[in-house]
Order: sequence, then structure tokens, then C-alpha cells
Amino acid sequence: MSALNNTTPVNGVFQSSIIRASIIQASTVYNDTPKTIEKAEKLIAEAASGGTELVVFPEAFIGGYPRGFRFGMGVGVFNEDGRDEFRKYHASAIHVPGPEVEKLAEIARKYNVYLVMGAIEKDGYTLYCTALFFSSEGRFLGKHRKVMPTTTERCIWGYGDGSTIPVYDTPLGKLGAAICWENRMPLYRTALYAKGVEIYCAPTADGSKEWQSSMLHIALEGGCFVLSACQFCRRKDFPEHPDYLFTDWYDDQEPDSIVSQGGSVIISPLGKVLAGPNFESEGLITADLDLGDVARAKLYFDVVGHYSKPEVFNLTVNEHPKKPVTFVSKSVKVEDDSEPEDK
Repeated sequence: MSALNNTTPVNGVFQSSIIRASIIQASTVYNDTPKTIEKAEKLIAEAASGGTELVVFPEAFIGGYPRGFRFGMGVGVFNEDGRDEFRKYHASAIHVPGPEVEKLAEIARKYNVYLVMGAIEKDGYTLYCTALFFSSEGRFLGKHRKVMPTTTERCIWGYGDGSTIPVYDTPLGKLGAAICWENRMPLYRTALYAKGVEIYCAPTADGSKEWQSSMLHIALEGGCFVLSACQFCRRKDFPEHPDYLFTDWYDDQEPDSIVSQGGSVIISPLGKVLAGPNFESEGLITADLDLGDVARAKLYFDVVGHYSKPEVFNLTVNEHPKKPVTFVSKSVKVEDDSEPEDK
């Protein structure tokens, strides 16, 4: 084996290309954002104590993924109980930027980790499913808003636009995210590949066995590391509500019944499963990532490079923010046409 197997050139000098990453597979503390952040800090501390440099949380960890919530909805139906349920859900969401974002930045700095956090963001009274990015120095790098909520998520979450599809060039590698079934959108994936994503984070609520196939495909297609983070939840993790519609993974409907089975996984650019999937419990999924595998994978297949055929296929991405209201003000200089005073 070559002595340079786990090194990569930086300014002509070969340096170690190994980083340690951890996925947090755990449940939100529903209707209690401060306690959710406290839980997140404990899990980040645990990961950091094992040498982790990057921590990735599931979709909607802060604020909660509303699995089984109906919000009293039906075609042509307006339900007061559902409206009150949404009021509580809105109260658990966070402003970005805001005090919770500042707290998460401080946690990232305290434990010296890069952090990708799934959160429900509120902008006025519209909610967005968002991934937040933080540096190990405690700087909020920015966010990605889910561009297409899935099925009835569209009733409670707004749509992101092209202005929040970032890939951050960090000392760990180029970091980006696709949330849940955005990962099934070939053009969205292509936009991330074109920005050079090397560590592709996939916060999700999909704990199915079939999801694993998508993650493996993306790792091979993009020539990137894929870190898929999903919550592990039991019925007892959710608030009591008679209208919830859970699809349990097991036949019994007891408090300990699993309603989100996790399946968090880390896959290399060469298609090797490095850690996970875990379908059994809350916990950490940790692996060492050799960034040299990105180049190794792309020798044969670079989806936006030598394998792209741009003379045949072309993608245009509109990164301009889409605002419903734009105010245009005109500065008018008032001419002073009064008569000069006599001296």
C-alpha cells in the first residue's frame, strides 16, 4: 500500500485527508425547543469526545418532524383544533438568525466541531424545513431551505428557492445538504455536484430500507461521501393527541412502538458503507472519511466533469431569491425655488 494512501496534496505538500464524522440519530423533544437544544449539546459533546470533527443532525430536529400530525386538515375542512396544533408547532420553530442560532454556534465553537443541524425555521408565520451550517470556530455559515416539501408537508411548510443551495468550502471538505426527498430530485443533486460537494449531508425523515439504495446511488453518482441522518422515535416521544396517524414499523401500538426507525448511514464515494445503518435505537453513527476517496472515485466517473456531455445536456439554476413583495422607493431631490432673502 502506498505511503500516500491517506494523504492529499495541499499547495504541493501531502497532508492527512482523514476526518471523523458523526451522525446523531435521536428524537426531538417535541414542543420544547430549549430542551431539544440541551439534548443536542449533550450528543455533540459525546461525539466530540471521540474525536469527531463534523456532526450531522436529522431533518427538523429542532422544532420537530410532525410525523402523523394532521393539523385537522381535509379538503374543504377548517378545524380549530388543527389551528391550535399549528400554533404550538409554530412556537417551537426558530428564527434564522436568532437566539437559538447563536446558541448552536456557541455549541459548535465549544466542542470544536462543524455542525449541520436540521431545524424548522419561521419567517413571519410561514415555516421552512431548513438545514443550518456552523463552523468549528462558532460562526453561522448559512442555511439551505428545502425547495420541495413532500406530500402534505406542503400544507405546513413553505418552499425554498435557489438562493439557499450552498456548498461551503471548509477545511474538512466541501459541505452541502439535500433534505429528505430532495435527494430524489436529479437536477437538485446536479446543482450540488456542480458546486463541488464532497461531503453530502442528507438529513431525512425517511427510515425505509429502500432509502438506503438512494443513498448508495448518490454516493456513487456524485463521487462524494453521503451522511444520511434520520430520527429514531417511539410513540412516547410525541405529545399525546388523538388525531395523530402513525404508521408503526411493528404491529403493536404501545408507547415503546417505533414510529421512526432511523436507518442513519455513512457511505463513501466508492460505495462502501462505512457506518450504519442503525434501525434499532438512538445513538451515534461515526466513521473516518478519507477525502482522497473523492479523487479515487472520479477517475472513472465525474458526473459534472468528463462524464457530463455538456454539448447535449445543460442545467440552469436560478439562484435569485423569490420574494412575494418588493418595495421600490425613489429618492426625489426637492428643488428649492423660493426667492433668495435680501441681505
